[in-house]
Amino acid sequence: MMLDDVKLAFTENKFAVVSAIAIFFISIVLGYVLESYLYSFFNPVVEDLTHKVQTGVITITFQSIFLNNIKIVFQMFLYGLILCFSAVILAFNGFFAGYYLAANDDFLKTFLLIVPHGIFEFSSCIIACASGFVLFNFLYLFLKTLLRQDNATVKQMLSVSFESSSVKLKQAVILLIIASILMTIAGFFESYLTLPIAEFLYSILT
Repeated sequence: MMLDDVKLAFTENKFAVVSAIAIFFISIVLGYVLESYLYSFFNPVVEDLTHKVQTGVITITFQSIFLNNIKIVFQMFLYGLILCFSAVILAFNGFFAGYYLAANDDFLKTFLLIVPHGIFEFSSCIIACASGFVLFNFLYLFLKTLLRQDNATVKQMLSVSFESSSVKLKQAVILLIIASILMTIAGFFESYLTLPIAEFLYSILT
């Protein structure tokens, strides 16, 4: 994966990336503003997760965090094939993040407990969603070319269709790889660095 390929993956799919950014930040704002309306939906999720952590059903380790988050990354990539359903997953995460910030009494402490790893995790989610959009674009171009062909064998039609749209598949995979790398960094931060960083900053700011 060359730097030029990475640059093209972003520049040639700027609309996909910008759309993902907009979806995420709008959903965060709405999740924060509509916290009281989302309480009945999200609070059971938060309580269940808290209970599982406290009872040891879920252990907060790099492996558990990474596996959970990387699953979301690949879901957003693959669900892009289903009418860009990756946007729904991204929006859900944004709503939840906004709700969680609004639901906690100490906004600053909650904010500081999210930001250190959230910078990488949220960036990863945005890029993963964009990769899903690009994957959908690949499928659209592939089918569009395929259906326009006449007087050719099935093998020739598939070959021509793939060649005409393969650059989008390549760019979708590049974005997926970058999202996975960022999510790996996010998992490391959340496991080992977020808490001490948050506690240090909280002690300074309060």
